[in-house]
Amino acid sequence: MNMPSLPEMLFGDNILRIQHRDGFGIEFNAIDALKRVNNMEDAVKVACAQEWQDSRADSEHSQEVVRPYDWTYTTDYRGTLIGESLQIKVMETAERIDMEKLKAREQIMFFDEVLLFEDELHDHGVSMISVKIRVMPTSFFLLLRFFLRVDGVLIRINDTRLYHEAGKNYMLREFSTRENSIAELKSVPAALYTDPNEIAQHLTLKLTECEKLELPEMQHQTVNEVHQ
Repeated sequence: MNMPSLPEMLFGDNILRIQHRDGFGIEFNAIDALKRVNNMEDAVKVACAQEWQDSRADSEHSQEVVRPYDWTYTTDYRGTLIGESLQIKVMETAERIDMEKLKAREQIMFFDEVLLFEDELHDHGVSMISVKIRVMPTSFFLLLRFFLRVDGVLIRINDTRLYHEAGKNYMLREFSTRENSIAELKSVPAALYTDPNEIAQHLTLKLTECEKLELPEMQHQTVNEVHQ
């Protein structure tokens, strides 16, 4: 990954994988998430950045030349496609995930949340990414969320939502970025800054990208296994 330092808590063995019996699918893991971090640019320049770097001076990378990189570990990771002979095909789409349908009361057959990495930015905030999934009788819904709070500077959320409805030969994936400076959030109670679910409603939407993940043509096209 060519990074001077890794997050304080890196759960490299944690994987959430959605896989068809024929091998193709999509998974979410910490290493691939970190590969999407910009290792060429210090994207957030704040007073605590040098202090944070100094705190890592005794790390395993201390003998290396310190290179500029995004010390907030911001990532636009959206999952890793898996499969050898058969693979999911990704294409742009105007179709959106029906969030109203997800609000309908339906039995939750399986639920789990997996933390991939977390770093407290030397007590100047938090950078973390986790993925959670719920499986219902007719569909499943997954949310991969990267949450960044740099105290006194900004709050950023990168979300990847993945949805599959039984009987359809594709999944829908929506990626979004929301971000505001702390100065722009003065009207929002500071108590909400630490709760991603609450603060997300107050952040400005900067980017949305929608994709259709088309499953390979075969006799049984339903994604039928979820592994952690």
